[in-house]
Amino acid sequence: MIDNVRKIIEQTKDELIQLNEFIFSNPELGYEEYKACKAHVDLLKKHGFEVEEEYMDIKTAFKAEFDSGKEGPVIAYLAEYDALPGIGHGCGHNILGVVSTGAGIVLSKIIGEYGGKVIVFGTPAEETGGAKVDMVEGGSFNDVDIAMIVHPSDKYYKSGKTLAMEAIQFTFKGKSAHAAAEPEKGINALDAAINTFNNINALREHIKPDSRVHGIIVEGGKAANIVPDLAIAQFYVRASTKTYLNELVEMVKNCARGASLAAGTELEITNYEASYDNLVTNQTLSEVFTRRLYDMGVENIYEPKESFGSSDAGNVSHVCPTIHPYFSISNENVTGHTKEFAEATTKPSAYDNMCKTMGALVLTSIDIIEDKTLLKKIKKEFETVKK
Repeated sequence: MIDNVRKIIEQTKDELIQLNEFIFSNPELGYEEYKACKAHVDLLKKHGFEVEEEYMDIKTAFKAEFDSGKEGPVIAYLAEYDALPGIGHGCGHNILGVVSTGAGIVLSKIIGEYGGKVIVFGTPAEETGGAKVDMVEGGSFNDVDIAMIVHPSDKYYKSGKTLAMEAIQFTFKGKSAHAAAEPEKGINALDAAINTFNNINALREHIKPDSRVHGIIVEGGKAANIVPDLAIAQFYVRASTKTYLNELVEMVKNCARGASLAAGTELEITNYEASYDNLVTNQTLSEVFTRRLYDMGVENIYEPKESFGSSDAGNVSHVCPTIHPYFSISNENVTGHTKEFAEATTKPSAYDNMCKTMGALVLTSIDIIEDKTLLKKIKKEFETVKK
């Protein structure tokens, strides 16, 4: 089986490299990934997938299915392809998406022998809006048995945790006045925004150490001699569980409420981006994938990265068994969200590990399709620990 998977990967490798380099050369921000989306869709259609474009009414999302025609589990690979402003593919979503699409194509060539269905979801805007959030809420993963996504990194890491995250915007509305001649007639919205930061800084002593609150002021006045009548502050609030995130978010909101009350402003609280759940790794599924990485020739796989970031894959993990491990793209240390990281995604070492990672995804899927007991074990763990 391993030799057959390697053979199919070798047959499709050139197409996948072309796909990766096209997306690398045409970086697009979240929900603007028209070229990347079309390139994925065209290749999947070429290999016999039925593709629903503009999936869930998202212009740059897709759902590509290949049904074996036989009974069996539904395996989903999650493809991302959005870039970063000013850096391009500094997070490596070009090669991440190619690994998922490539694994889907390879599995489609042999799934007829085993049964089941493979789906490749094109999921835009992981860096910002998080299309997986809308997909989860729309029921896209309700009938999926297993979901897998593998992110590029400096080394191979097992799937671990990400933080639940909420993106909160505070809009303070005051009253403008001449800051020198008649300041007493003004209500300073910027004071409320600044005091919100001060209140949050005081709060930090009393929050869990793996939580994070960080923000910016995006609007704070137009001129120094005018009392600012509008100030807008945006924050990311992160916590290791959704339950504690909800508690922490309320604390942060109270910081803004108190600041607004003190300054005399009106306060509007909104979400400026989608909220992400914490990632719950399915350890049984992770163990199978790790073993298959070794079978594909990966020598060193490290324990999960200590992550204080967030991903919309976390939302998927609350609906079906999910893993989000990492694969190496370089023999040297490279830092994410840099141009150097982006450039590493097109090097020979990245393509070598791209193939090994796709192979492990496919072999893991076959294990799950063949072994009903394994799938039951994965689902039992999911039902036990997903909360």
